[in-house]
Amino acid sequence: MSDSKPAPSLYAAREPIFPRRVSGKFRNLKWYIMAVTLGIYYLTPWIRWDRGPSLPDQAVLLDLANRRFYFFWIEIWPHEFYFVAGLLIMAGLGLFLFTSALGRVWCGYACPQTVWTDLFILVERWIEGDRNARLRLHRQKKMDFRKARLRVTKWVAWFLIGLATGGAWVFYFADAPTLAYDLVTLNAHPIAYSTMLILTATTFLFGGFAREQICIYACPWPRIQAAMMDEDTLTVGYREWRGEPRGKLKKGQVAEGQGDCIDCMACVNVCPVGIDIRDGQQMECITCALCIDACDDVMAKIGKPRGLIDYMALSDETLEREGQPPKNIWKHILRPRTIMYTSMWSLVGVGLLFALFIRSDIELTVAPERNPTFVTLSDGSIRNTYDVRLRNKHGEDRVFKLSIKGDPAMRLQLEGTVYHSVNVPADTALLQRVYIVSAKGSAPSQASSTPVRIWVEDLINGERAHKDTSFNGKGN
Repeated sequence: MSDSKPAPSLYAAREPIFPRRVSGKFRNLKWYIMAVTLGIYYLTPWIRWDRGPSLPDQAVLLDLANRRFYFFWIEIWPHEFYFVAGLLIMAGLGLFLFTSALGRVWCGYACPQTVWTDLFILVERWIEGDRNARLRLHRQKKMDFRKARLRVTKWVAWFLIGLATGGAWVFYFADAPTLAYDLVTLNAHPIAYSTMLILTATTFLFGGFAREQICIYACPWPRIQAAMMDEDTLTVGYREWRGEPRGKLKKGQVAEGQGDCIDCMACVNVCPVGIDIRDGQQMECITCALCIDACDDVMAKIGKPRGLIDYMALSDETLEREGQPPKNIWKHILRPRTIMYTSMWSLVGVGLLFALFIRSDIELTVAPERNPTFVTLSDGSIRNTYDVRLRNKHGEDRVFKLSIKGDPAMRLQLEGTVYHSVNVPADTALLQRVYIVSAKGSAPSQASSTPVRIWVEDLINGERAHKDTSFNGKGN
């Protein structure tokens, strides 16, 4: 029997990554973005916004019980979900735009997985030390008191961050101060506790243990991004023509035939996904640019110009190899692909703003009774029944007057009142049954359906709205 090597495994155990601390302009930018995004997420539910005595005073609230979405002065009703759909479309187009211009810049700076992972690594570094200290602790097989203390302290800190994350999420769906009190006194709904538990566990696992595995295996974007990029996309890259061949070099030392890369591994040691950017573009790279800060720091120490690793385009690298200057940065950003995405994004945004500003604070829908479509009364007149839903989007009660326009012989009746007006409470949709009656001999004799328009008028400000429907039944 001939000796044969076993087939290589398709799966490999995860090698933990311990990124080294680095400082520089891109690292500072990531700190600023992390502070702003986390601040918005954790603090927004506590912002108050006065909408009147009968409406919630939370600035941002997803009121599922009453089917409302409040965002400062904007209130979205269920039938206006197209606003939310439009915002999602804008978010997708914005992601396409940034990816086509700057690669996976969203992933590297603002993705929630990246932001929370950065926060967890920061806490880990505070407790266990920088990269070398964490490596030594990881390689230590014996679980002594010091290792147990550091591990438990780190995990408790991670758990508290996860708990704050889950807690902040549920505050978006109910009045934050009231829900916080109910949570502490154990009077909150079980759904609130279960949601917090799930989000606490996922944040703890994804930010503390899975980390780059989420970006590489769970997230679909690395496999889609290539369709948004071309040779003019600015992304993090290594100037191989300048760095190779590699070799050790000290400050002030001159080595003939040697590139600027001294193979210090600084770019690899700071990478949160553990790749070597010198191997070229890779699916795992999230374009966080920490390798740029690390490499620039090393270049400054050995007296070499910065930019061995930098934001660059494939087309620029080709020009530089030939000794030509790179393109102007605006030629990379303003090109047909990005202009197309920007135009589409702007059109959707303008459309949403237009729809927002022209929408009325008074609306109605009309549903004719279908069984039967009309009734012949004892005096020979014909009556149609309609369910009219009146929406009052104001923060106060309003009196709405109803009227009809069509055949002059038709008259309007409201169920439950002899008047043609009805009081609609603040921020409420009221269902009112309406009758339209045509006297005997007055209904059209040539057609079984007659167009009719139902009007509603706000008696306070005079605002009006209408809905077209039809009157069924032949006259005699």
